[in-house]
Amino acid sequence: MKIRKVTSHEVARLAGVSQTTVSRAFSREGSVSKATLKRIRAAAEQLGYWPNELARSLISRRSNMIGIVMGDILNPFYPAVLHAFTQKLQALGRRVLLFSVPAEADVDAVLPQMLQYQVAGVVITSATLSSSMARTIAGAGTPVVLFNRNVYGNPVSSVCCANEEGAQNVARLLCRAGHRRFGLIGGRADTSTHRERRRAFTKELRHEGITALAESSGANTYEGGFAAARQMLSAPDRPTALFCISDIMALGALDAARRELSLSVPEDVSIVGFDDILAAAWPSYNLTTVRQPVNRMVDEAIAVLLRQIEDPTVQPSSVRVPGRLIVRSSARL
Repeated sequence: MKIRKVTSHEVARLAGVSQTTVSRAFSREGSVSKATLKRIRAAAEQLGYWPNELARSLISRRSNMIGIVMGDILNPFYPAVLHAFTQKLQALGRRVLLFSVPAEADVDAVLPQMLQYQVAGVVITSATLSSSMARTIAGAGTPVVLFNRNVYGNPVSSVCCANEEGAQNVARLLCRAGHRRFGLIGGRADTSTHRERRRAFTKELRHEGITALAESSGANTYEGGFAAARQMLSAPDRPTALFCISDIMALGALDAARRELSLSVPEDVSIVGFDDILAAAWPSYNLTTVRQPVNRMVDEAIAVLLRQIEDPTVQPSSVRVPGRLIVRSSARL
């Protein structure tokens, strides 16, 4: 059976008002008296009317929608981020339009598609934005905030964990425990999170007089972390401490060390991650890691984005939120 779509004109006739008044009643910016609003809402409920948000945004060229571009969505850290964004934005009366970018795809190809929906603003998480696209977005006047990413020297706001401080604390923890042979399992070398965490970690090691560092890419996946740790920990002079720049790789490294190579953690090798995903606290992993304060980071990102939406003259800002070192049993003290 085909369901007939109720129009705003029918609501207007039943409520005894103009169609323009109905439109204002369902607009956040609209001004309608309480009595009229109550009458329109009652008519809409009786008829089963729902406003067409997308059509209205295409006509007015203004939208209630916030676009979220998310790469690496299979990494358990990012579904938690998406949940926080959607819950908080919906509580503010905003709607979310999600575009997922596969690992091999370019976020630059997705953004023009999203902008066709007249989104009020865009949040880009776990995806790398080119400098040229950053300039294009800024020129188009659509507010953009990078979450857990940064584009250096470009006019785009960003909200990240204090990556360098967190990685520095990891290096200090491991050095205090007496480790002298280190390995680092990184993600994508072109991302700001990889560069910042690696830079701070290696700088602190040099401060402790340690210059040798085994490195491998784990591509921010469990399988990548497993393979990288298996290769590193099979060497004759294997590291006694591994720093993985994301938890999902650290979980793979833990399983490789214990199940593939029969090493004891942390007696034979200490393993530390970064993120504090839910699985990090599971008894089978009990991973020492740096906790990214997701809720506070999301709050900061939304606040930055809404300021830019409300006042286009606001200058881009860079916010760094301190993380917290969570010590569990995967690293010796």
